[in-house]
Parts: sequence; C-alpha cells; structure tokens
Amino acid sequence: MTILDRYIIKKILSTFFYVVLILVAIIAVIDITEKIDKFSKNNLGVNAVLGYYGDFIPWIAGLLTPITVFISVVYVTSRMAAHTEIIAILSSGVSFKRLLVPYMVASFVIAGITFYLNGWVIPKSNQDRILFETQYFRSNNNSNRGNIHMQIEPNVYLFMQSFNSVTNNGFQFSLERFDDNRLIQKVTAENIQWDSAKQKWNLRYWKKKMVDSLFIVRDSPSSLSLISNGESLDTTLAVTPKDFDNNDRNYDGLSMGELTDHIAKMKFRGSTGVEIFEVEKQIRFASPFTVFVLVFMGVIVSARKSRGGTGFQIALGFLLSFVFILFFTMTRTYAETGSLSPFLAAWLPNTVFAIISVGMYKYVPR
Repeated sequence: MTILDRYIIKKILSTFFYVVLILVAIIAVIDITEKIDKFSKNNLGVNAVLGYYGDFIPWIAGLLTPITVFISVVYVTSRMAAHTEIIAILSSGVSFKRLLVPYMVASFVIAGITFYLNGWVIPKSNQDRILFETQYFRSNNNSNRGNIHMQIEPNVYLFMQSFNSVTNNGFQFSLERFDDNRLIQKVTAENIQWDSAKQKWNLRYWKKKMVDSLFIVRDSPSSLSLISNGESLDTTLAVTPKDFDNNDRNYDGLSMGELTDHIAKMKFRGSTGVEIFEVEKQIRFASPFTVFVLVFMGVIVSARKSRGGTGFQIALGFLLSFVFILFFTMTRTYAETGSLSPFLAAWLPNTVFAIISVGMYKYVPR
C-alpha cells in the first residue's frame, strides 16, 4: 500500500465518520425537540433519556451509512479534483482503475463494520429502544391484535378473534388438530388468559370435541361429538403471549440468526407479514454491496474538475442519494405488500445503480 493509498483511505474514513457524527447529532436534536413533551409527561429522568438515545443513535447511524459514505466520497474526490490532485495522480502514470483501489479498501472497511453492526450489535440495542418506545410513546391501540390465525405445531392450528398483549387475554379461542388433512379434535373457549406464575394458559368456558368416526370428517355438528366441557382449564400450548405481539418493525431487534429463525417459525405457522422480515434479511446482506456501488458511483461523479468548484458535484451527490433512497423505498414497499420478491427488493437498487455507474465510467478522465 502506497502513501497515496493511505492518504485517500484516511481522507474517506475520517470524512465518513465526521459526516455520520454531524447528521446523527442533527437528527438527535430534532428528535429530542419532538419528544420532549413525552419525556416530561412520563416523568423520565436524564439517565433514562440518555439511555434511550444511547440505543437510538446506533440505529440511526446504521440507517444513514450508505448515504453518508456516498456523500463523503463525493466530497473527498471533488475536493481532490478541485485541487488538481486527481489530474496529477493520473498524469504520473496511475490508471483510473488503480486509483479506485484505496476507495475499494475504504469501502471494504465500512461495509464490514456496517454488516457486523447491523447484523448483531445494533439489533441488541434496538430491543431496549423498541421496549422504551412501546412503553412510553406508542398508543395502547397497538396492544390489540385481531383475527389471529397460525399453525403452532404440525397439523395443529390456532384461531383467536382478538388478543390484548397488555392483559395477555384473548377472546373466542379455537384450536383444531388434523390427521392426514382430517379434523380429529377441536377445542374452543370464550376466553383464554396467560398465567405467568404457572407458565400456562387458562381456558374459560371451554369445550372439547372429537370427530365421530361414523361420519365423513368435516367441521359440522353432525361430525363432532362433545367429549367434555367446563368453566376453567389450565393447559400448555406451543405459544406464549410474545407470539401474539404486533410485529410492526420488530425485525429491528432481531440479530441475523434470530431473524432467520423467526422467518422459519412464521412460515411454519402460516403467519401473515413474513415478507417484511424476509425483506429485512435480504437488505442486511445487500447493504455491504450497496456501499461498494455508491462509492464507485461517487468517484465517477466527482472525479472530473468543475469550473464552478465542488458545489455542483456535492449537489449532484445529494440528488443521486435522494433518487437511490426513493428507489429503495419503493422496492421495499412493494416487497412488504407481496407484490415483489424480497430478493429483488434488496438487490434491484444495487443492480440498477451499478449498471448506471458502469455506463458513466467511460466518461471519467483517464
């Protein structure tokens, strides 16, 4: 590694961390001004607020990384071009491809750190952040979940009209067991309550029915015979109240391994919304490659010396960042609604911008 390589790598990394620090500080100040009334309303002390932002800041930094690295590269390269450093380097016999080497090394460092933090470190801090926001910021309406349908064991299906995660209480409960696609048992209850002391469920006003083998198996009064019933029954099920939580953005608190296991569990249970978690998993794998694509594009955009100074390159960098964010948001939204494959949602922006960068490559100074 030459002196020039170390010089460029140092400039990129120092600028990147500086830009991240500035943007995170601005966002944190704006967030504090928006939530100051909620902090006062809940009588939260300084330590509680600082603890929350200790978890909030890494999450925001992780979200900003692809864009901040792009802006940093555009700024560093445009400054070098304005000072004729790029021209001097190329005139000394260094090819443009060789000039890209320190940029790719810096990209590798940032991409590796980002992948590790987003995959394992930030999800741990997000667990505390999500818990804090759920407790103090979110409306109680988020504690209610309705029309629950899931598979909890092989050939065992659970149905519930509604469940409240605050009281751990559910209504109009039904559990159906099948054998070779034939209904063999059905348990119903008007109310189901989690007993945290016993770690069991209590069924209220329950009924247990078995299939009458003399009839064709179907869920009808003629094919189900009442075996037993009662007012209260303690039972163990392969679910806990946590499985009925509202899963909006809960993927933020899952590490890579936990995210994979959660997707498998949701698919097994036939739960809705699995696409949201699949998209998140693919995005975590695609994010390191996003860094390489944006760095490559940033160098191409800003390597040419502009008569108007660096302002135009920086403005162009912000414009391309906005287009990338818009494109990325659109593909993610389509994937979360099931209209687009999670794999395509994560990798399509990288692919499109990589193709655009390759097309722009022939116009850079050599």
